[in-house]
Amino acid sequence: MRGFSLLLLFVTVAPVSAQTDPTKLTLDRIFASDDFRGDRVPTVKWLDGGSYTTLRPSTTHKGASDLVRIDAADKSEVLIPAAALIPPGAKEPIAVHGYELSKNLDLVLVYTNSQRVWRQNTRGDYWTFRRSTGKLAKLGGAAKPSTLMFAKLSPEGTRVGYVRENDLYVEPVDGGPATRLTTDGSPEVINGTFDWVYEEEFFCRDGWRWSPDGQQIAYWQLDTRGVKTFTMIDNTTGTYPTLTTFAYPKTGERNSACRVGVVAPTGGATRWVDVPGDTRTDFYIPRMEWANGPKELVLQRVNRLQNAVDVMIADAATGKVRTVLTERDGAWVDVHDDALAWLEKGSAFTWISERDGWRHLYLASRDGTTVKRVTSGAFDVIRVLHIDEKAGSVYFVASPDNPTQHYLYRAALNGSGTPQRLTPGDQPGWHDYDFSPDGAVAVHTHSTFGKPPRVELVAVPDHKVVRVIAANEKLRETVGKLAQTPAEFFRADIGGGVQLDGWLMKPANFDPAKKYPLVFHVYGEPAGQSVTDRWGGGQYLWHLMLTQQGYAVACIDNRGTPCPRGRDWRRAAYRRVGTLASEDQAAAAREVLKRPYFDAARVGVWGWSGGGSMTLNLLFRSPDLYRTGMAVAPVPDMRLYDTIYQERYMGLPQTNAEDYKSGSPITHAAGLKGNLLLVHGTGDDNVHYQGTEKLMDKLVELNKPFTLMAYPNRSHSINEGRNTTQHLYGLLTRYLNDNLPSGPKP
Repeated sequence: MRGFSLLLLFVTVAPVSAQTDPTKLTLDRIFASDDFRGDRVPTVKWLDGGSYTTLRPSTTHKGASDLVRIDAADKSEVLIPAAALIPPGAKEPIAVHGYELSKNLDLVLVYTNSQRVWRQNTRGDYWTFRRSTGKLAKLGGAAKPSTLMFAKLSPEGTRVGYVRENDLYVEPVDGGPATRLTTDGSPEVINGTFDWVYEEEFFCRDGWRWSPDGQQIAYWQLDTRGVKTFTMIDNTTGTYPTLTTFAYPKTGERNSACRVGVVAPTGGATRWVDVPGDTRTDFYIPRMEWANGPKELVLQRVNRLQNAVDVMIADAATGKVRTVLTERDGAWVDVHDDALAWLEKGSAFTWISERDGWRHLYLASRDGTTVKRVTSGAFDVIRVLHIDEKAGSVYFVASPDNPTQHYLYRAALNGSGTPQRLTPGDQPGWHDYDFSPDGAVAVHTHSTFGKPPRVELVAVPDHKVVRVIAANEKLRETVGKLAQTPAEFFRADIGGGVQLDGWLMKPANFDPAKKYPLVFHVYGEPAGQSVTDRWGGGQYLWHLMLTQQGYAVACIDNRGTPCPRGRDWRRAAYRRVGTLASEDQAAAAREVLKRPYFDAARVGVWGWSGGGSMTLNLLFRSPDLYRTGMAVAPVPDMRLYDTIYQERYMGLPQTNAEDYKSGSPITHAAGLKGNLLLVHGTGDDNVHYQGTEKLMDKLVELNKPFTLMAYPNRSHSINEGRNTTQHLYGLLTRYLNDNLPSGPKP
């Protein structure tokens, strides 16, 4: 019967009335129609005085873009029309995938023909266009197509630096002979960008910086020689397999050698910064910038266990370093990207620390003698947005009363007074802000659970709307017509004074006198918060479709997730990834199931990545609670994941083997009793298909039935190729329908 029902789902065509019913969701509506396409939200690049530039669709060349400046009064001016970007001999303008303007706005550096490197399109071609002369020039000389990376204008706007095939180059902005600054670049020696694990776990991609005076370039070099490699097999591209091999340090293994150097843009020898320690075995260097001037660099050195961060100042001329601040934690220390803003004429810098139990902003002296707290209280500074030193204010995101929401606050830089909430009190939900350099205005994005975002320009600090950028009225109207029961945010008391945040989507046409199946969506890792009061896009719509089929859908954040609930909440997962989370999730599920309208015999769970691992742990550890599970791209054995992420939360496997074993789902596979669907992309460079194969091997050994869907050559996101996303969610929907019957029971 199962095969027959699947066949019917593939070949049956829904009636026209069902296809056009505005209250109903289908996979086609969600993934193959424009019904839920929102308004275009332009990317803003700020200029002085509250004006900004953005790309706007060209009216003369279909698919091309004009570069437009919009001032504070909403007056727009086309700086560069698409027609100006037509290369000699071509008929159409180059596609603008990114751009940088010179300070006088005469020159634009255009990024085009971009290609994906692991997660993002960071490799492509670069052109310059000069408005005063109309000259369009391609950079890179005889470089192969799409081989330039991270091109940047020099501070004075006469040169462009870029990475080409792991070497650094500098070239005149109007084109011409390039100066090659490094010569040892190869597939194994990487200059100006990063290896796989630095990119994935420290979010390091652009690996070089112009000095403020344009006279020097600082850059990272990663040497992957000696790092063990992983090979992926592509069986679909050609007649014979294509192999992709890259350095991937799994837990406990050797990392790349990492160092920082300084070189003149005219060429010459590199002066290497003398950072103590062996980065292959003992340390990382995840952050580096010029230290408010051309003479010194500031670096962050993190030890292998990632429970100590040293802030170091390096002399660019000699390479000598001194440590000015050390941050330690009994579990781990996060590397913050909103840290290290220079104040007091460069004599002090801002720093984020959880040393008092909450994430707060501090001001540290450049000489290393003092560290003063700026914000204080029983709340977390989620993200620092803007510092107005002249006014003595800092703007940041926080949510002291509700960790599922985000709001804008302002506090005094001298630490006095109480932080002031600037987001209006009648706008609950999730608020993001992108401040102008002068802090006078910000792009404000506001959404709530089940309600698409509204984007507007607001004045700061009064939060007055200057103009609407994207109202999304049509999308909001479309979503508002969908059959649904209002979502509920709740807290589950699991005992011991621990309460977990969750959201619940009840079935459409909910009747509390009946019993419904309950599907939990899980993640639970230290890398992500799931219970948030904001718009969830396509995944929210799919969950809503399930409620229209008669399922309830819930999500809970266990301890150890990065919620703004204090240091102890987040660090509770240390050396307990997989164990504490699954205990919390199961305890919360039992609490939710006390509600009389849930059917305890029909409980399912699904998740992706760490959520896939959580799904396995819950099915294996609590088989009498969870009857059906769908694990997408899971990590069945933590020992197979990378050094930086897994060791941060679990320590080294050489000294913590038992916790690795206990937290890994594969250890508990014998507990499987219910229905299990495993889904994985065979081209997953992040969470390797290897882990799922090892789990399959164990399940076969244990004679445990399961279902597998391997997506050929798809990555961790399983979204490459036509119809892949719709196919995946169709698979998940059918598996639920077949194994966890939907709808109410008396």
